[in-house]
Amino acid sequence: MNQEMTCPVCHMNVSPEQFAREYLGMHFAFCSEQCRERFDTNPHLYVGRPGHPAPAQQGQAILKERVLRLARPLSPVQAQRVAAELGAMMGVEAVQVEGDRLRIRYDLLQATVAQIEQRLAGIGNALERGLGERLRRAFVHYLEETELANLAEGGAHDHHH
Repeated sequence: MNQEMTCPVCHMNVSPEQFAREYLGMHFAFCSEQCRERFDTNPHLYVGRPGHPAPAQQGQAILKERVLRLARPLSPVQAQRVAAELGAMMGVEAVQVEGDRLRIRYDLLQATVAQIEQRLAGIGNALERGLGERLRRAFVHYLEETELANLAEGGAHDHHH
């Protein structure tokens, strides 16, 4: 019988076959496609480099906050659904809807802007025609991948908690 493994991204227990992947001769298993995608983007953030433990191995979180300004406020039903569905995403720490502003705080080691943007578009499309595209457009991109690449190479760690 196979023993459980730990997802290197979110540290959940998983079976060795679940979303399995080989990397540098090591076997990894993940709790979700989201975690496997996160790992594949910058594996050294999770497994480190010889002599240098990874931020994830050190228990670090890289919290980011994005504030979206919407063309018009969401209705109370829309706001509640957006907050609930985004809040259920792994790595999303908090979601607040305040008038025409949508504030999202997330751990960059567990969720990406692209994953959040994709979820926003899906939620919006389910709520109202055109809302998904409006939410997607409102989500302003930072140079997140550059920051991740710098971290993977052992760069500055100015926003770690």
